[in-house]
Amino acid sequence: MEKQQYAVGLDIGTTKIVAMIGRRNDYGKLEILGIGRTKSLGVHRGVVNNITQTIQSIQQAVNQAEAAAGFKIEDVTVGIAGQHIRSLQHSDYITRTNSEVVIDEDDIDRLINQVHKLVMLPGEEIIHVLPQEFKVDGQSEVKEPVGMYGGRLEANFHVVVGQVSSIRNIGRCVKSAGLDLEGITLEPLASANAVLSQEEKEAGVALIDIGGGTTDLAIFKDGIIRHTAVIPFGGNVITEDIKEGCSIIEKQAELLKIKFGSAWPGENKDNEIVSIPGLRGREPKEITLKNLSKIIHARVVEIIEQVYVEIKNYGHEEQKKKLIAGIVLTGGGSQLNHLKQLVEYITGMDTRVGYPNEHLAGDSDDEVTSPLYATAVGLVMEGIRQTDKKSSEETEDETDPIMTGSTEADGAQTHQETLAEKTTKERKTFLEKLTERVKDFLDNAE
Repeated sequence: MEKQQYAVGLDIGTTKIVAMIGRRNDYGKLEILGIGRTKSLGVHRGVVNNITQTIQSIQQAVNQAEAAAGFKIEDVTVGIAGQHIRSLQHSDYITRTNSEVVIDEDDIDRLINQVHKLVMLPGEEIIHVLPQEFKVDGQSEVKEPVGMYGGRLEANFHVVVGQVSSIRNIGRCVKSAGLDLEGITLEPLASANAVLSQEEKEAGVALIDIGGGTTDLAIFKDGIIRHTAVIPFGGNVITEDIKEGCSIIEKQAELLKIKFGSAWPGENKDNEIVSIPGLRGREPKEITLKNLSKIIHARVVEIIEQVYVEIKNYGHEEQKKKLIAGIVLTGGGSQLNHLKQLVEYITGMDTRVGYPNEHLAGDSDDEVTSPLYATAVGLVMEGIRQTDKKSSEETEDETDPIMTGSTEADGAQTHQETLAEKTTKERKTFLEKLTERVKDFLDNAE
């Protein structure tokens, strides 16, 4: 039997750390071979704040996944999120020396590298530079400028920025846990790959990933990512509110939220009461479900309104930028009762809960198809894509070293295909460069 391509996704979250091993089956679907899930102890709002505890949690999750899959994990694809991630829009241009020569990849490279030289705040680094649309000699809305004639090449960019120390700390934890860093990906992008269909990305959709410590937003339109944001609130703040509002311990608050919580207070009758055992022989506490929903409702409204501000900032209210496919909710927090209805009520946009089952093999566990694992599934998919890319590049190098030149006689379609491949390759490389930089930094820091 030929060696199957495995990939491992490592989702380092605020409440849980998930290690997931998967491979592509004969039908092109993702088959999950093992999952490890542990409580995340050293992470606060998506940022590592205790290296030792995080390393231990990673090792536990990896050991569980290895036991389930029956083999040892070496490389992992890690997701980055956290409150330090921010994004901005930027326009830039280059003037070409010879407008008689068609625009090629090098011109786009030059333009993108120019954006990378943007001056950031101290300690920040550009993680992603995502071209939106290009302008050639003032002709706007050019999706693919390669092969066109022109003297001035302009583009609008979506630039994602993050704290370089936070990214290095994650790299440090992964390395100290005895693992190699295969790749780094933005978590909202990973979740989007797992739960959104291509049609939704074309029509325009906002993905809201409600995690424990943060809520991530990714907006797609015309198949391109247009806006990303990280809101530093998630499910943990709701639990904290219940704990304070009902004067109970965190464990009980979390259980109450999961079992009886609702984002819509009108659903509960006044006489519905749940009794919580008191601590150390104290009297049990009686909590009305209506009160519980009111506490949850207040905080959830705040989170959704902040997300909605970001959706408006993107320009959803303009006709051209309208998000026709509405909102997709995912992440552990999306399982809260009546959340979908509340989001529709506040934003007036169609909403559904996103499950990562579209790309999974039919016989997958129900557990895996939970929104809780959307990011982990997305990271495994990204890992497989990276592995495929490497192997295809190796075979390309072996078979034909002069693949780069394309003749005039090339069919238009194949030319378009190679262009598309090139640009997707092109746009992936920035995270690869980032991964390399983090690896180099860790090696030199030894």
